[in-house]
Amino acid sequence: MPKNVTQKLIASHLVEGDMMAGQEIALKIDQTLTQDATGTMVMLELEAMELDRVRTEVSVQYVDHNLLETDFKNADDHLFLQSACRRFGLWYSRAGNGVSHPVHMERFGKPGKTLLGSDSHTCAAGSLGMLAIGAGGLEVALTMAGEPFHVKMPRIVGVKLTGQLPDWVSAKDIILELLRRLDVSGGIGKIMEYYGPGLDQLSAMDRHVIANMGAELGATTSVFPSDQAVKVFLESQTRGEDWIELLADEGSDYDEHIEVSLSELVPLIACPSSPGNVVPVSEVAGRKVYQCMIGSSANPGLRDFAIPAMILKDHSVHEDVSLDVNPTSRQILENMTRLSYLGTLIHQGARIHQAGCDGCIGMGQAPATHRISLRTVPRNFPGRSGTKEDLVYLCSPETAAASAITGVITDPRTLSMPYPKFEEPKTYVLNTEALAPPPEDGSEEVLVKGPNIASLPPLEPLPQSLAGPVLMKVGDNISTDEIMPAGAKVLPFRSNIPAISKFTFSQIDESYYDRAMPYQRTGSVIVGGINYGQGSSREHAALAPRYLGVKAVIAKSFARIHWQNLCNFGILPLAFIDEQDYDAIDLNDSLELPNAREEIQKGDTVTVINKTRNKTFLARHTMTPRQVRMVLAGSVINLYKAGSSR
Repeated sequence: MPKNVTQKLIASHLVEGDMMAGQEIALKIDQTLTQDATGTMVMLELEAMELDRVRTEVSVQYVDHNLLETDFKNADDHLFLQSACRRFGLWYSRAGNGVSHPVHMERFGKPGKTLLGSDSHTCAAGSLGMLAIGAGGLEVALTMAGEPFHVKMPRIVGVKLTGQLPDWVSAKDIILELLRRLDVSGGIGKIMEYYGPGLDQLSAMDRHVIANMGAELGATTSVFPSDQAVKVFLESQTRGEDWIELLADEGSDYDEHIEVSLSELVPLIACPSSPGNVVPVSEVAGRKVYQCMIGSSANPGLRDFAIPAMILKDHSVHEDVSLDVNPTSRQILENMTRLSYLGTLIHQGARIHQAGCDGCIGMGQAPATHRISLRTVPRNFPGRSGTKEDLVYLCSPETAAASAITGVITDPRTLSMPYPKFEEPKTYVLNTEALAPPPEDGSEEVLVKGPNIASLPPLEPLPQSLAGPVLMKVGDNISTDEIMPAGAKVLPFRSNIPAISKFTFSQIDESYYDRAMPYQRTGSVIVGGINYGQGSSREHAALAPRYLGVKAVIAKSFARIHWQNLCNFGILPLAFIDEQDYDAIDLNDSLELPNAREEIQKGDTVTVINKTRNKTFLARHTMTPRQVRMVLAGSVINLYKAGSSR
């Protein structure tokens, strides 16, 4: 039977299960990726699992998120990660070497391989013909220990690209068009596979832009074929020997179909505060801009800096605008310098920051209150920039550069200049100076733990019955950035669950921590709307509530990664069977699940009693028997140590 690219990748790595949509499958993982905002927990989990050495083909630890060293915390964590890489056998990418996703693409990504990363944008590597999936750190730790990765078989959506991109329209506009059509939950339970004649004009890095922001659709991942564009990219990195051709068979089909005519696209922009709030740039043109930011894993290629440099060649940055440039890798920075793009940006007034995530994750470059910031980053969730009342718009490098010149949101097609033409270099100046390979034997290596690094708190088994007040009730599309904020104030505590838990839900209600602590031992409940937990894979958004006593989350629906993180750490995820029951619950209502432990073992429904309202309703779980065992045990770590993580 003819197979598409996704089916070939899954079939070649299938360990357990059948490739039927909705059924759980297990996959062999070839490579893993961790970054410092999540990797410290992964290394602590490997320590708790008493692992000797990773069992993957390649595992890489990147330091790209927490680069501001305003005190000892981040610096200590970097030393801890470096020692853990030596101890467990990982590559180590030092601070300043660049964002994990483009660096992994430059140095390690291989067509036909699987990649699991403790970062939701790991899916960017689908641009190379890989099956690349973001997951919680604990799942990544298990695959590093040689365990397979379990996931429900997604539906495969064929996205056919036709036509030609007009001038001033680029890859960012393609993924913004899909977000305009599907919104932030339209890809849940799906893999987006791109094909069609429109692919011919997209470089591997253009495809990275699209695959990266597939996470914003809620998709499990995005997949591109490994064709001549991928071969050209790998050859430019002197890795041509890693290329294999991987194409869809003639006659293969998809579960769903979407067609995008590139010729009909216009410059698009996502308005505050959701990646799905997309309109043509022309609809919001003229609004005064305070900041334009170029870079991030969502626009990481050399062309994404070269095009703005060419636009700015004869124009200075507007006096009221801060143009912030975040090179995405040390290698990109060096090539920008060699080709004079960096000099142009500096001369015309841009501010240059170190290679890393920086402002994308709220680590510096926070905009002024109620002032518009145009960014080429993947997300504009409320407060993610580091400014609580922010106004972040997502756009292409072309739109950002045009607006930096004029001082207002500008459709780049209105500039009085021809569209710059960028030609990808056939070879790059390679920079691997800050990339350290693992030692042959790290068994004698001692983990270096500063005073801010705390071992994982104990994770007790699920009790027979659950009871507690509803201490948080939220609406639809609540992100993990709202459950557990990122940014320069919070992320330095990522290795210390008791400390970071103080920021839980602080974007929504700063009193939550104080209200939760009295119920830390006895338990509490969270109630959510549709797509609860969208966004980042940071498992702190599950671990911190668990530390504060959350026993169950009852929501209308869940985002994939966060739902799994809840299972991983023993929080019971339940969905309303009748959504009207959501409306009948108020903050501080006392809920009881009198037979939760017994009911999740026997079936898929759980009885919930609202003692305050004297009402009873049923909620449903969609856990597999394996996931039920996780929740019963209190954590998959407890199962692994008992030898029964499968």
